[in-house]
Amino acid sequence: MEFKDYFSSQSSIYVKSRPHYPDELFTYLASLVKAHDLAWDCATGNGQAAIPLAKYFKKIIATDGSQPQLNNAMQHERVTYHKALADDSSIESGTVDLVTIAAAIHWLDFDKFYKEVDRVLKPGGIVAAWTYCDSEIDKDIDPIVLNLSWVFLKDYWPAESAYVRNHYKDIPMPFKRIETPEFKTLVNANMEFIIGNLYSWSATQNYMKATGKDPVEPIKKKLAEVWGDPLKTREIR
Repeated sequence: MEFKDYFSSQSSIYVKSRPHYPDELFTYLASLVKAHDLAWDCATGNGQAAIPLAKYFKKIIATDGSQPQLNNAMQHERVTYHKALADDSSIESGTVDLVTIAAAIHWLDFDKFYKEVDRVLKPGGIVAAWTYCDSEIDKDIDPIVLNLSWVFLKDYWPAESAYVRNHYKDIPMPFKRIETPEFKTLVNANMEFIIGNLYSWSATQNYMKATGKDPVEPIKKKLAEVWGDPLKTREIR
C-alpha cells in the first residue's frame, strides 16, 4: 500500500494542536462489542484514539506508517505502538474485537485496508471510522478560519480531503453499516492552539512546500484583533 504521508513533518505540532475525541464516543464503541480483549487503532498518529480506548480494552495495538508521529505518541501501559501500514498490521488473524481509524480512513487504499480488517477481526467484530470537519468558535473568528481553508487554500487540499468535507457519507464500506449518533468534541484553548491547528493542516503544508510562503502568517494579526488576549481560552467545537 502506498503511504501518503502529510503529517510527519508537523508531528510535534499535530500532537499539541489537534482536538481529542469525546469520552462518549469510546463508551459507545465499547458498547458495540461483546468482548474487550483487543482493539487495533489503525493510523493512530500520536495515539489520540488509542489512549482513551485503553479504558475499555485489555490491550490496544496502535499502528502508523509515520515514525515521527509514533515518536510523539502518548504512552499507556495497555497501548503498544509499532510502525505498520494499514494493509499489513502483523496482528494475529481473528483476534481483534474492535478496529478504529480516526480521521484517517480517507488516506487509505480502501480495498486493501478492508481485507486486513476482515482478516484480523473476530466474528462479529466492529470496524469504526470517524472524522471531523471545520471548527466553530464564534461569528468573528470562524470566517477568518473558513476563508483560509475554503478560499485561500482550496487548491492545496489533497483530493482525499473531499471525503472529509462530505462527512464520510461517500466512503465505500463493504460491511454492514450501523446507524450511529453524532458526537461533538469540545476544546477550551487559547489562540496558540488554533494557530497550531492551522499549521497542522495538510493544505497548509502543501502550500508552504509549493510556494515557500506561510499562508497562516498574513491572518495572525486579524485573528489576534478579534481574539483579544491571546492567553484567553475559548470553546472550540
